[in-house]
Amino acid sequence: MSIKKTAKNKTENNSFEEHSGDVDSENEIAAAQNTNNLIIESGSIISVSEKYTVQCLTIIGQIEGHYILSPQNKTTKYEHIIPQLAAAEQSEEIDGLLIILNTVGGDVEAGLAIAELVAGMTKPVVSLVLGGGHSIGVPIAVAAKKSFIAESATMTIHPVRMNGLMLGVPQAFEYFQRMQRRITRFVTDNSSVNPEKYNEMAMNTDELVMDIGTILDGKEAVQCGLIDKVGTLHEALCALYKMIDKQRTGKKKNR
Repeated sequence: MSIKKTAKNKTENNSFEEHSGDVDSENEIAAAQNTNNLIIESGSIISVSEKYTVQCLTIIGQIEGHYILSPQNKTTKYEHIIPQLAAAEQSEEIDGLLIILNTVGGDVEAGLAIAELVAGMTKPVVSLVLGGGHSIGVPIAVAAKKSFIAESATMTIHPVRMNGLMLGVPQAFEYFQRMQRRITRFVTDNSSVNPEKYNEMAMNTDELVMDIGTILDGKEAVQCGLIDKVGTLHEALCALYKMIDKQRTGKKKNR
């Protein structure tokens, strides 16, 4: 009888272990699917390592504002980005934020709204420009506490412009000037470039054939004071980890 009971118990235990293994596999698959869905829907992912929990946020293509762009355009929707920034700031689990940019610009007010939120965060934030950080992508790049740009990346600086029907009256041009001053003030407040230099680059007529403005490669963006350092993903993450460690040390001292 005891041998039969032992055999029965072993069978039940094996069955339980197999069932537990199936549950673990299903949970892993579900977690992977949730991660993929998060990347597809919002271009964001939360990476958890032994010491740090970092949210990686991508801003790509055109920044979509109040109007829906064509399905053929790669877009970043500001209604997706803004709640994620607010959630990251309030989350006790997220230690820091890495923003990766490859954008051609887009809606000015939507871009400024994102930049203002980034600049107002108390969490460590690092930005990394890959490919391009053009137009309204410039304020978002400099809004981070530490900004990096790949050596092969570029940043295009040009004045505010508008597509479509516009009334050619003095009030319209005054509106553009005021909006340009808002952008210039934000960029110069959050970087080392001075307003005169920034306006000079924005109004440059000698560089672009079909437009006015200036294209800066990685090293030039750093030399003029727009971006902090030339670097890759490794340098950006190392800087973010140092900022997280520094913030943790400060919190311990306050306690």
